Parts: sequence; structure tokens; C-alpha cells
Amino acid sequence: MSTSSPDNHSMTLTVPLGDRSYSIRISSGEVGHFAESIRRVLPDMTHAVILDDQAVDEPWCRRLQESLAQGDPSLRISKAEIPSGESSKSIDQFERLLQWMVDQGADRRSVLIAVGGGVVGDLAGFVAASFTRGIRFVQVPTTLLAMVDSSVGGKTGINLPTAKNMVGAFWQPSLVLIDTDVLSTLPRRSYLSGLAEVIKYGVIDDARFFTWLQEHADRLVDREGDAMRYAIHQSCQCKARVVGEDERETSGRRAILNYGHTFAHAIEATCGYGTLLHGEAVAIGMQMAARLAIELEMASPELLTQQTALIERCQLPVTLANADPDLMLPVMMRDKKVAHGKLRFILPSEIGVVDLVGGVDEAAVRKAISDTRGE
Repeated sequence: MSTSSPDNHSMTLTVPLGDRSYSIRISSGEVGHFAESIRRVLPDMTHAVILDDQAVDEPWCRRLQESLAQGDPSLRISKAEIPSGESSKSIDQFERLLQWMVDQGADRRSVLIAVGGGVVGDLAGFVAASFTRGIRFVQVPTTLLAMVDSSVGGKTGINLPTAKNMVGAFWQPSLVLIDTDVLSTLPRRSYLSGLAEVIKYGVIDDARFFTWLQEHADRLVDREGDAMRYAIHQSCQCKARVVGEDERETSGRRAILNYGHTFAHAIEATCGYGTLLHGEAVAIGMQMAARLAIELEMASPELLTQQTALIERCQLPVTLANADPDLMLPVMMRDKKVAHGKLRFILPSEIGVVDLVGGVDEAAVRKAISDTRGE
């Protein structure tokens, strides 16, 4: 279900999970009012625990903290900063935060508020799932990638030295609050990285949205407000629908959200975390997945042509000069979609339609990787 305000500057949709359903509110210029939204959903909150990314511009987090304090002078507020980057999704950082929360006197009525990108949201969500066997938490994503992907759906977790997102839990937030104004201070490269996940939704589930993206890519690159809000809404709506159908990946439906990610995680691991942003790796991973679909005669070359053109218009990479099947394949074999020692991929047959495909010949995978090196 989705609603919008008359001025189209505020939209709300629901992730349908029965008694664990929650709202995603998309707005502009409302960070200072987020405290009101949180109190409406969690009126018994006595302790707000804010975890924010060091890279988040101080005014955004300060306005949220001030509005929480002004609305309820008796509310206890604790705040900790998380170093930016994938290295923070570690067992050491996880343990440090749990001990810090004990020191702050947190209990089961405390509410954790994650302010930042996907790293902070993933880490904070896992802390919330684990502390006293589970406390409530709120996602306040401040990057485009987190807004359209990691803040929605309840996947939380941390990395191991040799594998990404291998330790974690399904733990749904109580609320997701998105203010597109925060994207104005996001570095250009980080913002563009998030567009890869937006494109993904068009390829996997919504051909009409893909067409809209083709028509409005320039507006998105320029961060036009209405275009950003619509793209975020459509992306979140797609993810909410898929999560509502298959929250814990038991039917295989939710796996479609991993389009391009089996390749992308291997790209990140072999290039070194931080060399490419996650969205940049996803863009290249989607190219590899499309090439694999063509190699398996599932899709026509036209699909790759359309996808490549849109990714390039969003100023994202479509090739990887040092793509190495010998390095990537061992990493891919540790992917969570591997079943009985066999790789499985989300592959498109046409724009808006993908399938989970197993038993893929290794030679075809190698060719898809090698062909993405470009000239």
C-alpha cells in the first residue's frame, strides 16, 4: 500500500509482514520532524540510542537529536559514531557496540536509531537483533543506496575477513524514514553508485519503471527532487512487495533482489573493499549477469544493449579491465546462493523478468566475466 501528500513531497508505503509490518516514509525537508514520526510508532520509547556514520554531515544528525530531546525532555539519548567503510562491519566493531550499550544502561525498551549508509544500517540492525535478544530499531538512511536497498527488508549483518555478510540475522525495523534533502550533501560518486540498485529494480521486476528510468536518467543524475522521490518510491515499493512475499528467502522469490550481486561481491573481494563502491560493483555485476544470460541463450543481446546504455547514462562503469575468473570464482563459491556446491544466478530473460538459475556451466561463467573486461 502506498500513499502520497497532495504536494507529492511526502510519500508513505508499507512493508506487508502481518504484525511486523512497518512504514517507509519518503519526504523532503523533514529531518527535524522525524522525532514525531518515531514517537507515533514507538510511544513507549524511554531511551534513544543513535548510531551514526562519521561521514554524515553533522547538521542532519544534530537536528534529529535535538528534535528527540525537545519533544520529550525525559528521554535518555545516547550517541555513538561508526567509522565509515566496510571495515566497520566487523566482529570487533559489533562487540564494541554491544558493550557500549551495556555501559549506557540500554535495555529492552531502548530504541536503536541507525543514521547513515548501508554499513551503519547493517551493523546497527544486527546489534539491535542481538542485544537482549532483540530490541526495536529505526532506519534513517542517508545514502541513495541505503534508501532504496539496505534499509528495507530486515537483512542485517557483518562481514568475515573472507566473506561478505556471512554473519547476521533477519530483523525488521519498526520504521524507515527517508529525507531526500540529505542527498544534496552526498558526494557525487556515492550518489551515482546508488543508481545501480535503482536500475536493478527495473530489470528484475518492472519494465515500465525501466522505461521511465531511460526517459529520466539525466534528471536523476542531476538530483532533481521529484525524480529522486519517484525513483526511491518505486524502488522501495518493489522491494517491499518482494520482501512481503518471501521475507526469509524460503521460496526463492526474494533472491531476485540479488541480481548482479553474486558477481558484485566477488568483484569487491578481489579488487579490495573500497576500491569500487558497492553500487559500482553491482553495475558491473549486472553486466556480467546479462552476458551470462545471453551465453545461456536465455536473453537476447538487445537486453544487454539497453542495460548498458542506461548504466552509462547514469555515469556508472560497465566494464572491469582486471576482471579475473580465476580469482572471482573461488569467492563466488562462498556465495549464500550456492546449493550443493553448485553456483546459482539471478538471470534476466527480458527487461522486468528474471529467474533463479542453477547448474550453470563454469565455462559460461568464465566467459561472462572475461567478456566484461572491455577493450
